[in-house]
Amino acid sequence: MEYQIITEFAELESVCTKARESDVVMLDTEFVRIRTYYPKLGLIQLYDGHQLSLIDPLTISDFSPFIALLQDASVLKVLHACGEDLEVFANSFGCMPFPMVDTQIMAAFLGYGLSTGFAALVDEYIDVQLDKSESRADWVARPLTQKQLDYAAADVFYLWPLYQQLSEKVEQKGWWNAALQESELMTQKRGKTPNAERAYLDIKGAWQLSPKQLAALKPLATWRLKEAIRRDLALNFVVKEQDLWTIARFGLTQPKAMEEEGLDPRSIRRHADKIASIVKSAKQLSADEYPDKIERLMDYPGYKQIFKLLKDEVKVASQQTGLATEFLASKKQLNQFLSWIWNKDRDPAQLPDVMQGWRMDVLGRHLEKRMN
Repeated sequence: MEYQIITEFAELESVCTKARESDVVMLDTEFVRIRTYYPKLGLIQLYDGHQLSLIDPLTISDFSPFIALLQDASVLKVLHACGEDLEVFANSFGCMPFPMVDTQIMAAFLGYGLSTGFAALVDEYIDVQLDKSESRADWVARPLTQKQLDYAAADVFYLWPLYQQLSEKVEQKGWWNAALQESELMTQKRGKTPNAERAYLDIKGAWQLSPKQLAALKPLATWRLKEAIRRDLALNFVVKEQDLWTIARFGLTQPKAMEEEGLDPRSIRRHADKIASIVKSAKQLSADEYPDKIERLMDYPGYKQIFKLLKDEVKVASQQTGLATEFLASKKQLNQFLSWIWNKDRDPAQLPDVMQGWRMDVLGRHLEKRMN
């Protein structure tokens, strides 16, 4: 397994130009994401079947040749379990790889569980046991060790023969276009900009709060998200989620009261004044300015029975297609479908996953019939 380390623009331009002559390239990234809001890119792996390159993003400032490769519609980019990689590309380069296919998704169309790991597939298809001990390494620290470099190179070197085998089987089963659709759906989801005004809906236990309490939680959650993005800090390193809920629940405005409720003292020291200001403003609102009470789907009349009917339809589709039930429709996707029926009047502009693409014929129409 030979590879070259790319540290200069001219080298990057050369390998990306050559890669664009290929129909297919393998891509991967190594990154660190512990305290930051955005993943910190440490290394990019690129393999076109002939040349394997490890690109150092810490020594190159102009990535226009790589961006051109990512956006070259004539070159298919292959990745594995690439959800976070897509966030890395979006944040670091302002674009996503297109067209793209994920080998984890391809494996799911062959009956594997959606979370099947790369090492397990390489072991099964290539009969090679990969050493995954470097997966938690610090990829931003320099110099990278020989072991890290070998580990990173292996991730795209073995992705090539794995892709070749999986694509052949997926084509034979008639799922190739579906695999591309599913990969594109993941790209769309990972590319969405977070809506700061709706951030409060993601706070665990928000449904337990009254409209008056939500009037405090909503601006608190909006401020926390914007602060996290501004400082590139993980949300819970700004203020812990549970602390935010407690502040809204009790309308806390005094540092001493926050301390007594067990809030993180570091958050109190840094943000007490801002938090107090937000809560005080919320207390000035009139009742007709409060957000609506959050209604959980599971509290709707007959939810359990209807959800079971939908699950039964998923099981039938699973038996007919050989696809795993959680891949056909997860609990979240079934709830998305029910919310579309009950709360969005089947709005064609907001179609749930099961009513789009390959899922529509396999499952969506059957689910909709159940709801008529």
